[in-house]
Amino acid sequence: MSDRDRYIPGVPCWVDTSHPDPAAVLPFYTGLFGWEFEDVMPDSPGTYFMARLRGRDVAAVGAVQPGMPPMAVWSTYVAVASADDATERVRKAGGAVFVEPFDVLDAGRMAVLADPEGAAFNVWEAKDNVGAQVVNEHGALNFNGLATRDVEGAEAFYGAVFGWELLEIGAGPMWMLPGYGDHLEESTPGLHEQIKAMGAPDGFIDVVAAVNPFDAGDTDTPAHWNVTFGVDDVEATARLVTELGGEVVAGPLDAPWTRMAVVKDPQGAMFVASQFVAENSNLEA
Repeated sequence: MSDRDRYIPGVPCWVDTSHPDPAAVLPFYTGLFGWEFEDVMPDSPGTYFMARLRGRDVAAVGAVQPGMPPMAVWSTYVAVASADDATERVRKAGGAVFVEPFDVLDAGRMAVLADPEGAAFNVWEAKDNVGAQVVNEHGALNFNGLATRDVEGAEAFYGAVFGWELLEIGAGPMWMLPGYGDHLEESTPGLHEQIKAMGAPDGFIDVVAAVNPFDAGDTDTPAHWNVTFGVDDVEATARLVTELGGEVVAGPLDAPWTRMAVVKDPQGAMFVASQFVAENSNLEA
């Protein structure tokens, strides 16, 4: 399940991070995940370093865009059939358009958007670049999650924009895209049975992202999308984060199906490192 050559509309497909000094943070991610980098915009005023595992794209590190706050953040991209149509759906559903759809050379077409609560995300209409070519292994994208105070409002918005539905399970609410499991089954025959044998609840195979509700009384934390990378050993990863100049914000701690740590890279971009732990399948969020 780790190699990808396409994503159906409505599935998170890519992540990248913007940094005040992108070149300075590359050694951190090389040391942590084994990423190899290539500057894919050497003749451009912008900076975009493609990160690869086994020669395949997994993520990217770029510069903060002019006019944006000088802070390091990870961004989530969701695959769409048309960036223009998705942008109009966002408008009609009450979201915001930060950057109108534009072409990224021959790679694809994208827009920078936000839900009504202010959680920013991107949409990606693939052309030459489908997105992450490796997922669900050490150092690769494993999951995306929405931190929100308003689950009901988010359900209405993301349902209108991407066709997502809310799946309530012991691990916490999840976003599911009906039919996604059938798409995965095409490339991984027998996956339905594998997921069932693991004890996963009905509908889990269609899950595309997580929902992380937080207290409406927490006025300091904005609604946002977060990024999770898979790791083989979260304890070792947490130690390495510190050695490489990053910070372990929380954990490692047990969670449903996983053991995880929340960390920051040396410039402050936050993400989750997650190790699959089958024995934690019965834990509740």
